[in-house]
Amino acid sequence: MSRIVPALAWSDVFSFDDYGALLQLVSNAIIAAGVLGIVGGLIGVFIMARDMAFAVHGVSELAFAGAAIALLAGASVVAGSLVGAVAAALLIGLLGSKARDRSSIVGVLMPFGLGIGILCLSLYEGRSANRFSLLTGQIVSVTTPDLGWLIGISLFVLVVLLLVWNPLRFDSLDPASAAARGVPSTAISLVFMLLLGLVVSVAVHIIGSLLVLALLITPAAAAMKVVHGPVAVPLLSALFGFVSAVGGILLAIAGTLPVSPYITTISFAIYVACRVIAWSRERAVRHRLRRGSLA
Repeated sequence: MSRIVPALAWSDVFSFDDYGALLQLVSNAIIAAGVLGIVGGLIGVFIMARDMAFAVHGVSELAFAGAAIALLAGASVVAGSLVGAVAAALLIGLLGSKARDRSSIVGVLMPFGLGIGILCLSLYEGRSANRFSLLTGQIVSVTTPDLGWLIGISLFVLVVLLLVWNPLRFDSLDPASAAARGVPSTAISLVFMLLLGLVVSVAVHIIGSLLVLALLITPAAAAMKVVHGPVAVPLLSALFGFVSAVGGILLAIAGTLPVSPYITTISFAIYVACRVIAWSRERAVRHRLRRGSLA
């Protein structure tokens, strides 16, 4: 009787042979992922507060299109994704002042960006890994010059985000009251969309354009389940983003799979754990209330 051999062995997913040498090869990606995880976790709090998860996906598709055009033209992929993401963010910010308008604009931009990107990739005759990395990320694609750009963009976003933190938070939680108090809502929205575009352009190189939500949405959504307050939520979200990004790369080094499945799995596991904690707390509160009413 013939023995059934599994199609996928454990060694195909994880192999820690020469792990130290491989770790040095992807040191740039680890640094970039750590910075991105922190910044993405912080800006994700405002993405959730402003209900703009769908807009993130729209911006990522234009970042993918810009990166694909740059790849086909032999230009800098970082610069291409940056131009595409910023253009999409500004279009959404300028034309989508209302939630309904924003959703329709994103719905128009997403298929356009994805179509342009796929067209450019189909015309590209270089290495297939370069094409695949734009969609799912590639840990070895972060060169030293790229690292400088990625860190510079991330630090710029972090500084500007901290400068506009209070008015942005006020406008995100209660836009009507913020406008009545003299907060320039239009300018704040445009600044936020610009920062969002910059962060997405960085995320495309780490996790790919299809899965940026795992670093810009999931950490903040998880943090909001277990903590409250203007300080605790951003700090925990940044920690979750850092753990997801860096942990995913550290696991990906030992495997043959793209980096994105590891990052998204860690991020999702954190979210599930936070949901369970929140559910346990709610159950305990209901139990105490029930006992108090019976007493």
